Amino acid sequence: MKILAIRLKPNEDLRENLKNFAEKENIKAGFILTAIGSLKQAAIRFANQEINTVLTEKFEILSLNGIIATTGVHLHITLADQQGKTIGGHLVDGCIIYTTAEIVIGLGEEYTFLRTYDPQTGYKELEIGSRE
Repeated sequence: MKILAIRLKPNEDLRENLKNFAEKENIKAGFILTAIGSLKQAAIRFANQEINTVLTEKFEILSLNGIIATTGVHLHITLADQQGKTIGGHLVDGCIIYTTAEIVIGLGEEYTFLRTYDPQTGYKELEIGSRE
């Protein structure tokens, strides 16, 4: 397994920068190994909701999970507020870095991750291919 790492700086958008990083590094099948940092604004889509929620306070990033590829990213985030209460959901554009985000990405070099429309769910879902 190959490993890549990225550090995002203050005022950068977490999801947007990960999409750009996937393009720049030509990531075909990546997955988040670890991620920590802080946000000054969080944008999350909660389960079974159509609209995104934007929270304008400071949060610690406790975890970031999911896949990253040139064909798209699907990530979930868990955050803690100033009292240590946690919140989480589907990561959307608009999560703005407060001090840093330190992210380590693993690459499944024998796979390709595609996002294809699934009529059963109504969303683009993961399609796993082999890289040959």
